[in-house]
Amino acid sequence: MNLHHKLQQRAAQGKPIRVGLIGAGKFGSMYLAQVPRTPGIHMVGIADLSPEAACRNLERVGWEPQRVQAASLDAALRDGNTHVGDDWQALVKHPAIDLIVECTGNPVAAVDHCLAAFDNRKHVVNVTVEADAFCGPLLAKEAAQAGVLYSLAFGDQPALICDLVDWARTCGFPVVAAGRGHKWLPHFCESTPETVWGNYGLTPEQAERGGLNPKMFNSFLDGSKPSIESTAVSNATGLAVPSNGLLYPPASVEDIPFVTRPISEGGVLEKKGMVEVISSLEANGRQIPYDIRMGVWVTVEGETEYIRNCFEEYNAHTDPTGRYFTLYKRWHLIGLEVGFSVASVMLRGEPTGVAQGWNADVVATAKRDLKPGDLLDGEGGYTVWGKLLPAATSAKMGGLPLGLAHQVKVVRPVKKGQSLSWDDVAMDTTTRAYAVRREMETTFSQHAS
Repeated sequence: MNLHHKLQQRAAQGKPIRVGLIGAGKFGSMYLAQVPRTPGIHMVGIADLSPEAACRNLERVGWEPQRVQAASLDAALRDGNTHVGDDWQALVKHPAIDLIVECTGNPVAAVDHCLAAFDNRKHVVNVTVEADAFCGPLLAKEAAQAGVLYSLAFGDQPALICDLVDWARTCGFPVVAAGRGHKWLPHFCESTPETVWGNYGLTPEQAERGGLNPKMFNSFLDGSKPSIESTAVSNATGLAVPSNGLLYPPASVEDIPFVTRPISEGGVLEKKGMVEVISSLEANGRQIPYDIRMGVWVTVEGETEYIRNCFEEYNAHTDPTGRYFTLYKRWHLIGLEVGFSVASVMLRGEPTGVAQGWNADVVATAKRDLKPGDLLDGEGGYTVWGKLLPAATSAKMGGLPLGLAHQVKVVRPVKKGQSLSWDDVAMDTTTRAYAVRREMETTFSQHAS
């Protein structure tokens, strides 16, 4: 509750937190919109493949032109403004920068950025959760060995879910289930960038007007992003994942404590202590009133009669037995909230979510029959979607992580609905991301649960 006060102290002392941002797209721009309004923060440098586009985004979010006139990082530090360029390595190597916000959305590049930051003793807030999903445990291990912190980004749903889980456990509640909401029907897993807008609820004209990326939005719709984010939550909290993918039970906010109970008690869970995603659509496509589509939730258990009586006395909405209660946030504000992670890491020495082990994985799964020679196009594309599986299951089958299923050639037939393995594709084994993933498998697979 005192982060803002600590930021004010840093500002008054002339010792702001010195931040470098890699990637100034939509998510990064949302964070940048808040930086001028946050005391004790100096955005020293921004690295982007297109500095011109980054500058246009800065103008769009309301930055004054004089804030981005620094000719170099040293000039930015001297004058208190921001340097914009395309050299991310200069950003992570500069000794004066305290923390890097990785915001590219490119999982392979994000691994390089995170590891280089650790090598240079920089803390990292990683917005690119796709990278965390396929090698987060090893990134956390590398950060710890370097004596720095690695963190998921507040505002994105995984960190918000981790926060709710931490609240519950710190208060003494057993966590029965935790997760996010989503608009889901089973056939959405076949969605492509050509079909996304109708399913998503926008016209092509609206999407074009907003400059919306169909592949990115399709990664949400086809279940890839919910699987990715559920993987990050599972690995950070130790909560288990469904044995054969997310179930997406439909429920209103009021019904979450009804459905997030074990099967033996009338719910959908295989057991207590799991991640799950709640759909905002009934099986027939009807929109559920008061849904949790854009929010996060945690279901806890009142283990004693006294605690259950307290639920009743304070009018907490529970399942019919009075045993299970759900706390929720109905919205998340994405990049507008990233500053909370920056402050938590730098002022409390605490990440807002970080992998503790390898419990879950996102395995590339065929949207259609694939034949030798087909080229996989990764998250949100035409060929594969991401299926959430227990890490032990993925390790046993040699599952191909979705984060590495981009521009990869298929070498043997794969049926629609089948999850791919390493043996199904011709991998580029020269990338650092591939090496990190394989190292993670070796390091953590024996402990995968």
